[in-house]
Amino acid sequence: MTLNSKAASKSVLVASTLFSAAITCAAPDASAQPHINVTQGQPLAGCSGRVDNLRPPLMTWPNQNPIDSTKTYVLRAARILEPGTGQIVRGGSLVVRGACIVGVNAPPPDRAETIDLGDVTLLPGLVDMHTHLLLRDEDQTWPYSILWKTTPYRIIEGVDAAIKTLNIGFTTVRDLDNEGAMFGDTALRDAIARGVFPGPRMLVAGQPLTITGGDMNLPLINPEIRDKVPQPGYMADSRDAMIAFTRKAIVDGADWLKIYGTSTRRQTDPVTMDPFEQFTKEDVRAIVEEARRYKRDVAAHVYGGSAANAMILGGVRTIEHGPLMTEENLRLLVTSDTYWVPTLSTYYKRQTTDFEKRFVEHHREVFQMALKMGAKIAFGTDVGSFPHGTQNDEFELMVQYGMTRLDALRSATTVAAEALRMGGIIGTLRAGSNADVIAVQGDPTTDIADIKKVVFVMANGRIVKNRVTNQRFPWEWDR
Repeated sequence: MTLNSKAASKSVLVASTLFSAAITCAAPDASAQPHINVTQGQPLAGCSGRVDNLRPPLMTWPNQNPIDSTKTYVLRAARILEPGTGQIVRGGSLVVRGACIVGVNAPPPDRAETIDLGDVTLLPGLVDMHTHLLLRDEDQTWPYSILWKTTPYRIIEGVDAAIKTLNIGFTTVRDLDNEGAMFGDTALRDAIARGVFPGPRMLVAGQPLTITGGDMNLPLINPEIRDKVPQPGYMADSRDAMIAFTRKAIVDGADWLKIYGTSTRRQTDPVTMDPFEQFTKEDVRAIVEEARRYKRDVAAHVYGGSAANAMILGGVRTIEHGPLMTEENLRLLVTSDTYWVPTLSTYYKRQTTDFEKRFVEHHREVFQMALKMGAKIAFGTDVGSFPHGTQNDEFELMVQYGMTRLDALRSATTVAAEALRMGGIIGTLRAGSNADVIAVQGDPTTDIADIKKVVFVMANGRIVKNRVTNQRFPWEWDR
């Protein structure tokens, strides 16, 4: 909640007490982070100092733009928002050293560089839980991109998407399948982590798991050659094949597993709105337990009905989309450890037929029911199905559907961080968290549209965008 001027001085004192002490950035307990890519050895977060050897084993790859652990910034702003508490500190400063946040209103160290950002609100870098950086909206029409775009070309498109995503304030994304651009997502993730080019921290899912004749099994292909055409998903029609897929996805570098619990609108009954179910609860449980052995979590594309129950009871970490979920689905959801990532924008922006409009109306009703029932809602957009760089429209849609402005911001910071099991590492400005910081003109807790007015971005301690001052930085890609 926004503090009034009478309480502002008290809030500064409270913030100083909570956040000002100098801290030592220690690596968190990796065992508590089941999604960590121990095969590839990606850094958990710059502040943690955890950078394992990269594949192949015992062979480290050089970092192109290493973070200067001694560099200290003091970021001054009219407002500093901590989403978890809703507290706004007025006229304060944020101290960053290397890749770590030292604290709010902490005493500035000697030789710190002060950046006065003026009448802006500082808040944690945003998290998009559902992106497709290697996808474009034209890729989903016939002919599908996998048939006419080369993977190298799509990776170049992915670099563009990553930079656009970072420039509008998203410093972490979970990229939920590469849409057939084989290893393109792991390539982007690794290049960003090694400092080759600026982009959001990426957690990737590689190829998704589906079934023969289900979603991601391309239609409209001559059956005489279908088996020779690359598919954007892995088809598994037995429990053994599902386990094999899980292991293969992980050894190929996936941080998360993605499964298609239902198919798409194409296979949804246009009269009853019943989705096409692809996996049983027992199937899901087998995949989840195998993924857990490798310290990974599972995300499930699912619309609703019995398939949603199977995903939740099977133990997936997140439900993606869920526009046709029922009250029974939501009751199971709120009593489970599963988070919902609604991705409202992708359907809202793509409704032309009567069926698609009814689909969107169902989505709105489910979202409003989930709010009343207390579901754990994390921010995600499914960007790639619509143009990159516009995914922050999702905030306004969430608020339009009834979510408070603060809770919408939390969904893309503290709640998303919890869903990723990175709570306290990202999505917060507390001392010891990773130095992912953005500044927006105005105050998004009073006008959610202000979240689009991003004028400053710091990712992992590096300033990659600054439209406020005349200072230039060696690694700025604000184009």
